Amino acid sequence: MCPRLITARTVSPAAPEGRPLPLVSILIPAHNAGELIIHTLRSALAQTWTRKEIIVVDDGSTDQTLAIVRQFEIEGVRVVTQTNQGAAAARNRAFALSHGDYIQWLDADDLLAPDKIARQMEALEEGLSSGIVLSSAWGRFMYRPHRAKFISTALWCDLSPTEWLLRKMEGNLYMQTATWLVSRELTEAAGPWDTRMLSDDDLEYFCRVLQVSKGVRFVPEAKVYYRGPGIAFGGLSHIGGSERRIEAHWLSVRLHIKYLRSLEDGERARAACLRYLQASLIHFHPEKPRIVQHAREIAKDLGGQLKTPTLPWKYSWMKIVFGWPLAKYGQQVLLKFRWKTAKWFDKIVSRSADNRLDMIAFQERNPGLDCRSVKPETKILQEKT
Repeated sequence: MCPRLITARTVSPAAPEGRPLPLVSILIPAHNAGELIIHTLRSALAQTWTRKEIIVVDDGSTDQTLAIVRQFEIEGVRVVTQTNQGAAAARNRAFALSHGDYIQWLDADDLLAPDKIARQMEALEEGLSSGIVLSSAWGRFMYRPHRAKFISTALWCDLSPTEWLLRKMEGNLYMQTATWLVSRELTEAAGPWDTRMLSDDDLEYFCRVLQVSKGVRFVPEAKVYYRGPGIAFGGLSHIGGSERRIEAHWLSVRLHIKYLRSLEDGERARAACLRYLQASLIHFHPEKPRIVQHAREIAKDLGGQLKTPTLPWKYSWMKIVFGWPLAKYGQQVLLKFRWKTAKWFDKIVSRSADNRLDMIAFQERNPGLDCRSVKPETKILQEKT
């Protein structure tokens, strides 16, 4: 059952006289997203911005993802499939197939508010050029989008490219992938998604987008619903112990520093790079002494030095008893368990609430019938008719 988003005001900007509305391409990479992608596609189709195209690239899914998205082809969704190559490669394929004047990236389990794109395009009517990147508010949820928590950060405002990168690295902040709406001109100038990136591809990519942009326009009325774990779980366990992910993350860290210093290399920029490097060190210490040494050399070049990272107090006892590697692994396991438990509970509550609403709606459309005695497939047929 599709999660129910709060209905938003329809925004219908008028195109300049004699010119059509800009085409917006909604590009969705998908891999084994069969359980949730139907909700994502419905949120894309429900966009009040009428001139849009939706492209899904199935990245070698082994579940029912491809079969599910093909059901949306009748509604105009374009579906292509490829062997599993990773999210970055799937995004590059989707962009190559697109024709939009503006690009909306959307992960296969996230949701857009109905007027998300329209509100951002409305901001362009105020005279902003295609060199401006549009961002939006975003909230995290699991299965009930109406309970999404929108927590503003220092990035939730209009910023220059340099100031955005400074704030990002000073506070180790980020904007969720779907918040961005980018002109085709900037998308082409930024270059393709880096297929070497395995866990940090969106953060690295949008740093390049910002590098070639004139700045960020934040549109607070536009909203994205990010289906994800808490910030704590998204840290260590997001990278885990995978050798390739660790190396990819280290590459991303170095590129972040390179991008900021290419725009600004003053005292504040160097301090921001140091803080970002320090925050990232936990992913490599002590298992990767080569990377740790390289990080210390970069810190020295920045005019500072790195401290030995620490674990939160509730996990520090593990380090004393079991040592660093097992303590970090224990933290990952416990955070993952907490998140999965919370996810399971939210899913049960969500399904229970959806079922109650479905029963009420079905009885309103079918007076005299007891929906508790109707088979699920019969209800689906009734709804289609």
